[in-house]
Amino acid sequence: MSKQSTTKRLHIVLVPFPAQGHLIPTMQLANLLHSKGFYITFVNTEFNHRRLIRSKGTEWIKGFENFHFEAIPEGLPPSDRNATQDPVALCDSIRKNCLSPFRDLLSKFASHTGIPPVSCIISDGFMSFAIKAAEELDIPVVQFWTASACGFMGYLQFNELMDRGIIPFKDLSFMNDGSLDTPIDWVPGMKNIRLKDFPSFVRTTDPNDTLLNYLGDEAQNCLKATAMIINTFTSLEHEVLQAIASKFPRIYAVGPLSKLSKTIAIKDSQVSSFRPNLWKEETECLEWLDKQEPKTVIYINYGSVTIMSDLHLIEFAWGLANSKHPFLWIVRPDIVMGDSGILPKEFLEETKDRGLLAGWCRQDQVLDHPSIGVFLTHCGWNSILESISSGVPLISWPFFAEQQTNCWYSCAKWGIGMELSHDVKRNEVEELVKNAMEGEKGKLMKQNALEWKKKVEVATTVGGSSHLDFDRFVKEVIGHTHDMGDK
Repeated sequence: MSKQSTTKRLHIVLVPFPAQGHLIPTMQLANLLHSKGFYITFVNTEFNHRRLIRSKGTEWIKGFENFHFEAIPEGLPPSDRNATQDPVALCDSIRKNCLSPFRDLLSKFASHTGIPPVSCIISDGFMSFAIKAAEELDIPVVQFWTASACGFMGYLQFNELMDRGIIPFKDLSFMNDGSLDTPIDWVPGMKNIRLKDFPSFVRTTDPNDTLLNYLGDEAQNCLKATAMIINTFTSLEHEVLQAIASKFPRIYAVGPLSKLSKTIAIKDSQVSSFRPNLWKEETECLEWLDKQEPKTVIYINYGSVTIMSDLHLIEFAWGLANSKHPFLWIVRPDIVMGDSGILPKEFLEETKDRGLLAGWCRQDQVLDHPSIGVFLTHCGWNSILESISSGVPLISWPFFAEQQTNCWYSCAKWGIGMELSHDVKRNEVEELVKNAMEGEKGKLMKQNALEWKKKVEVATTVGGSSHLDFDRFVKEVIGHTHDMGDK
């Protein structure tokens, strides 16, 4: 392609938060925009850029036609550890250190004759430093909320919860004295929510808690952007979306992006086949699933950030073993605190003929596999959307952030899940697995999950709510594609 036709294209810079659960939907959005003819720059942190090279190889990271990767430092000490960075240190460092190198990167683009001028910045809802940089250069900026709308509304209430004296708590007795069961009846679009269902950072005694303040501030900062994209769909979270729209009308619900990208994007392009997994995917998972009977396998994956104690790992193991059901269990190398987790030899011996352990997998393909019956999950938003899109019900064990909110909606509002206690015990794991796979509650959950799957298909096909919102976003915020030169 000639330099002239390249420079006619509108240039969109995407800035994901540096965690696996944010990288994937941002890449899906980038794929959609690239397929519409935009020139794309995808800005990782240096730490995650190195991890992607280890996972995907240097050829992938060189980029594609009209699509390239850049990296900025996040400000933490250099590390080659193949694990998610500490959230507290990461958020604190991003807030203090990322604006200047991002500003420098934008300046580099402005002076590069072979790259189109930046037309729009789309930054993660947790990366609001991009708003300030965009304002300085008079570039439109869009905040991309990769998590749930209900989670976003929960974060928006942090200041109000503090103003009302509800948080922070005076001492740690709140964990056991029933305080978390307090109903909160004033949140728009979230009837019957309890304090325990808010994003977990409300559970603190420290008014200066880093994550409480960072996430509350970042949610408020989203409302300062030109527009906001949310990775959800209207029928799933319509009450919350209406409440958000009353505060900030320029929102676009375009999810699940995993499905919308398959509808709109060019299916055989290199970009569409690139999934930015920070761990290497183990393809034998799918080969093993091919040998299992339909709807018989429990799939267990706690996402990319959850960590647990050795004790909880062992309780999960024996609960799965005692259920007598086949299982595919993703056990990341850093899943246990201190990297010390070792599963008992007796467990491995007992389950060798009906269980598979793996370090990472292509989750959307696993959930789409006909052998999967139930998903035991941490309730991260990508996992919720991928599960709904595949019609698979949930057993929920939320870890932190808005996973508690997602869990409450999944169980109480959408009817697709049941919740495990935080202090997990093997007997409860066994009971919930059997109930989900064999019981009446499990049958109802499966029916509901299949109904949501149909709604996903409606939302993401031509004329559906997410499809229409994506088209509106391109026309109203970025501009018409026919002025961008040849594809």
